[in-house]
Amino acid sequence: MLVNAQPDMEVVGEAANGADALVEAKKLSPDLVVMDISMPELNGLAATKKLKKIAPEIKILTLTRHTDDGYLQQLIKAGVNGYVLKQSAPTELISAIRAVVAGKSYLDPTLAERVMGGYAGTTGLLGQGPNKITGREAEILRLIAWGYSNKEIATRLDISVKTVEAHKGNTMKKLGMASRIDIVRYAILQGWLQDN
Repeated sequence: MLVNAQPDMEVVGEAANGADALVEAKKLSPDLVVMDISMPELNGLAATKKLKKIAPEIKILTLTRHTDDGYLQQLIKAGVNGYVLKQSAPTELISAIRAVVAGKSYLDPTLAERVMGGYAGTTGLLGQGPNKITGREAEILRLIAWGYSNKEIATRLDISVKTVEAHKGNTMKKLGMASRIDIVRYAILQGWLQDN
């Protein structure tokens, strides 16, 4: 309703899940797709990656309640053109749509300060440079997300429990994570919890 209320905007299609979003986007060829992250069948990150491959000209604006650094980092890597929080004022969505359609990038003001802090070296938000996680760190995060204990991970990787804990702590700090739930969310976005 908010988008259709704008004189220069029109909603041309809707989808209930990520797979349908791809079908509709391909069929309707919109200027912009407003993509949620949490969708059944195919999450927003996976749908974004696939849409960027099949229709790179379509701009993608993420609309989500997630403020986690891991989500933002992965979506930026996937090629989203903008990121807006559902809890922001409705005018933010309209501003974001206008900016992205005009060829600009858009980041919700609530997150902009954290991103700037990341570039200044105060957080590991974007996971670049010294904040990029290593293969071993990713391996440990994946196992944590799968539900393995630190002791089980240590046995599996033939390293000490203290090494597992150190890698886990360093990685969580780099990615701005606060809990095991953040690790699981990150793993879902990475596709680590899917069998295929």
